[in-house]
Amino acid sequence: MHPMTLRFTGLCAGLLMCANAMALSLNDLSQKDATGGLKDALTQGAQLAVKQLGAPGGFSNNPEVKIELPGKLGKVASKMKQFGMGAQVDQLETSMNKAAETAVVQAQPILVDAVKKMTVDDAKGILSGGNDSATQYLSKTSREQIRVKFLPIVKQATDQVGLAKQYNAFAGQAATLGVLDAKNANIEGYVTEQALNGLFEMIGKQEETIRNNPAAAATSLAKKVFGSL
Repeated sequence: MHPMTLRFTGLCAGLLMCANAMALSLNDLSQKDATGGLKDALTQGAQLAVKQLGAPGGFSNNPEVKIELPGKLGKVASKMKQFGMGAQVDQLETSMNKAAETAVVQAQPILVDAVKKMTVDDAKGILSGGNDSATQYLSKTSREQIRVKFLPIVKQATDQVGLAKQYNAFAGQAATLGVLDAKNANIEGYVTEQALNGLFEMIGKQEETIRNNPAAAATSLAKKVFGSL
């Protein structure tokens, strides 16, 4: 064989070996690395979601999470706008979204604590699970704690708006008549639930981003873990 051919063959073999060495699978990672990388990515996703939603306009300027009056109340609100009462509806919706922005900041320490408590078995299930399995884990382990934190903050914010009393009176009657879900019968319960939905939706988007593009992860360990999936 020609010396040049031998050198070329040797180079190709060497490159192939390097490529195989770099292309780690999840099984090649230690349990410690896999868990650590997942925790890094999940903490990053939770913090970014809270930062985005807790900023001014975090809810109201994002059509995917903006809080509006629910169901039949929303239809009534549309009629109110037609009859020149739009300012009252806008005031109520503005107060609901601002309350959610104020409350969502309280979620960060709870989410971070849930990530810290994640076990190796939890991590295995998440990494081998569906595309939103990390978000589902956080929702399962922290949603109720966050709800408890949100409720008094939302109530304080919405109590300052006179229309909140009107909402509660009207929504309570609507719920009694079966045209509105009972959980939406008071403004603080409704806004809290919508804020929770928005929070986990945004965390889910962060998870999706990192799964689709591991380079978006903030730490090298997280990049390694999600690059191996």
